[in-house]
Amino acid sequence: MTAEQFIASKASEAVKALYGAEVAPDQMQVQVTRKEFEGDYTLVVFPLLRISHAAPDATGTAIGAWLKENCPEIEAFNSVKGFLNLSLSNLFWQECFAGIVSSKDYGQLPSTGKTVMVEFSSPNTNKPLHLGHVRNNLLGDSVSRLLAAAGNKVIKVTLVNDRGVHICKSMYAWQQCMNGATPESTGIKGDHLVGDCYVAYSKLEKEDPSVNEKVHEMLLKWEEGDPEVRKLWEMMNGWVFAGFDETYKALGISFDQVYYEHDTYLLGKSLVQKGLDMGVFVQDPDGSVWCDLTADGLDRKLLLRSDGTSVYMTQDLGTAEQRFTRNKLDSHIYVVGDEQNYHFQVLKLVLAKLGFPWADQIYHLSYGMVELPEGKMKSREGTVVDADDLIAQMKNEARSVSEESGKLADVPEEERDRLYSMIGLGALKYFILKVDPKKTMLFDPHESIDFNGNTGPFIQYTHARIRSILRKAAEQGLEVKPTGAELSPKEIRLVQILAAFPQKVSEAAAGLSPALIANWCYDLAKEFNQYYHDTQILREEDAAVRSQRLALLDLISKVLRTGMGLLGIDLPERM
Repeated sequence: MTAEQFIASKASEAVKALYGAEVAPDQMQVQVTRKEFEGDYTLVVFPLLRISHAAPDATGTAIGAWLKENCPEIEAFNSVKGFLNLSLSNLFWQECFAGIVSSKDYGQLPSTGKTVMVEFSSPNTNKPLHLGHVRNNLLGDSVSRLLAAAGNKVIKVTLVNDRGVHICKSMYAWQQCMNGATPESTGIKGDHLVGDCYVAYSKLEKEDPSVNEKVHEMLLKWEEGDPEVRKLWEMMNGWVFAGFDETYKALGISFDQVYYEHDTYLLGKSLVQKGLDMGVFVQDPDGSVWCDLTADGLDRKLLLRSDGTSVYMTQDLGTAEQRFTRNKLDSHIYVVGDEQNYHFQVLKLVLAKLGFPWADQIYHLSYGMVELPEGKMKSREGTVVDADDLIAQMKNEARSVSEESGKLADVPEEERDRLYSMIGLGALKYFILKVDPKKTMLFDPHESIDFNGNTGPFIQYTHARIRSILRKAAEQGLEVKPTGAELSPKEIRLVQILAAFPQKVSEAAAGLSPALIANWCYDLAKEFNQYYHDTQILREEDAAVRSQRLALLDLISKVLRTGMGLLGIDLPERM
């Protein structure tokens, strides 16, 4: 039971005792007390005035007095203009602390019985993953973890855009410029080699715009099943898939289901016919099919071209129906950049017009672009930051900063390389995920590695410091458990932060915002460091106090691991 739930329950008892009225605890409005007022939590009194038939302050005072008289966990109260501010006693926080320590899977919420699909990554096969993809992947992965922690069954999927003009451009350039180069013959990672082909095509196009016609011919041959074109397509896509798998593994990303556009691009055509039969779509004289959304404040949306070929919207209609039907989904989340806001607005509206009751259960997690200090990225000019290069750069940044600061001087050399990877990747993930997804962000690799401030390495170092203290305690044979010793104000503050974790998980999952968890982890780590600076731990002479403080440290480290784990970030045992 959270502090808010406890107060709501006791307030319900108070209202029944004072006024003879039944008010369910979940109808009570309880919130954290604002900093300018004295107290821990505040009960909003206004909804109870119809029961008390008294002024707000009088009602608050009456309920506060009853709570203080009948609940040893309520230490003090004050009533201010309809807000009853309550201070919880040391006893309450001791019980809360002991309860968290004994809790299994703390932060894992009860099952909702719901199934949620999260689609993310969804790259094109004409280039390697880049920094923009990194934000997409990290968001999708973390949101999936959050939804699972909030009690949902989560299915992680990706739709690989492995057909179309983009890959044909790389295929044409490979034929014209690459002299039969392969990943094996060049030592170049497969997705990077195909990306080089895409950049080469851009140069060919500038020199001779007519190459576009040859690429279009290649696309038509692919659609007709031409054996030579299909063989080249399979070979180059195979290189890319192998490259993607390496990058995903380095980022700690995995999927439960992988869809390929060549299997799905024809899906949705039957829905177009259904829409025509229902009268919600119209067919123009040239044979093209449209959905008129002007009455909804949008425009006419093309669903089938005049030659009968489908568009992305057609495919998305079909895959949505397939996924909801096959997986019995309660909701489907698409993690896609904000440049596609209109697309998903149309998708939901068209599905609703087709009569699908789950149309409103589609959510677009729209995120802002990632920019670098030197400006925006452009893949056609080859100026993107490849994800593989970025991961390597982050590891090097971690090595450089660690050597400069001496943070890893005491770590055995054979462990350092593993720690450089853990720190670098943790810095990358944290720096991206601590920002609200909706915001465009500026990524600075060097700033993200700082061992001070709101960074991944700061939290990793905090965790390692705690584990070091606990190892020393174990070496000395010291006991680690709650003892009921009185908690200091700083310890109460730490327990308050820890107690808020399940609610924070719930809020982050509901808002699809890993940033809430990232910044909660930082607040906990920062509060611990201030506490550690001012408090004796191993040298504390009172055995009961020392044991309880060690138990508090152990709990902080465990919950930090859980919280950062929701971001896909590992915490080291030593640094």
